[in-house]
Amino acid sequence: MRIPLTPHGLPEIFLFTALLGFAGVAGVAWIPAPAGPVVALLAGATWLFIMNFFRDPNRQPEAVGPGVVLAPADGKVTDIIDVEEVPFIGGPAKRIGIFLSVFDVHVNRSPVAGTVAHTEHRPGAFLDARDPACADLNEAQDLGLLVADGEGGTFPVLVRQIAGLVARRIVCAAKEGRVLDAGERYGMIKVGSRTEVYIPGGHVASIDVAVGQHVIGGRDLIARMRVCSREPEGVAQ
Repeated sequence: MRIPLTPHGLPEIFLFTALLGFAGVAGVAWIPAPAGPVVALLAGATWLFIMNFFRDPNRQPEAVGPGVVLAPADGKVTDIIDVEEVPFIGGPAKRIGIFLSVFDVHVNRSPVAGTVAHTEHRPGAFLDARDPACADLNEAQDLGLLVADGEGGTFPVLVRQIAGLVARRIVCAAKEGRVLDAGERYGMIKVGSRTEVYIPGGHVASIDVAVGQHVIGGRDLIARMRVCSREPEGVAQ
C-alpha cells in the first residue's frame, strides 16, 4: 500500500535516504559480521521510522458545516481552558491544546473554513510540548483566520503551531489572503510538538472532545461554533 508523504519533508527524506542507504550498503558489503548486518538492520529501521514520520494520509471530515471545528493535528488533547486575552482574537477565547508525539502525523490542517488574515512567527524556548506553559514561552507560529458569521461579517479563530523539546522547525505555508477549507493542509511541525486552537468565547457552542482523548487531524470534530450572533448558547449551525 502506498502511503503519501508530505512535500514539507522532502529535504529530510532525501538526506536520510542517502545517508541511511549508504549505511545499509556498508553494513552488507563492507562491514564484517556480526556488526555489518546489525548496522544494515538499524539503518533500514531508522529509514522506515523517518518515512512514517513524514506520512501525510488523506482525511475525510466526520462533520461539515460553517460551525464545525476540526482537529488541526493528530495527537492527544492535553488541555481545554479559557484564556483571558488572545492576540488576533482581541479578547477571551477557549483554547484546545493538542500534543503530537513522534509517532503522530505532523501535518497541520486548518480547523475551520476561513481566510488567512494574520501570520506571525514568535521566537522562544524549546520546552516540553506536553507542558501547557509552553504556549507562552516556546517558539511558535500563529495563523489567524477570519470566519464568515452568516450575517455579512466575520469573526477570528487562531491556530498556533508550537515547537517542542525535540521539534525545532515549524513550517507554515499559508499566506495572508489565502482561503482555507476546514481540514485543508497548511503546514507541519517537525518531530514532537503542540498545536492549539483558540475560539472566541462568545462563539463557542460546544466542546466535543475531552482531555486525554486522541484525535485525528482533519477528521475528528473537536468543537462547534455559534457562527451567528442570533444563535442561542449550545446551538451550532
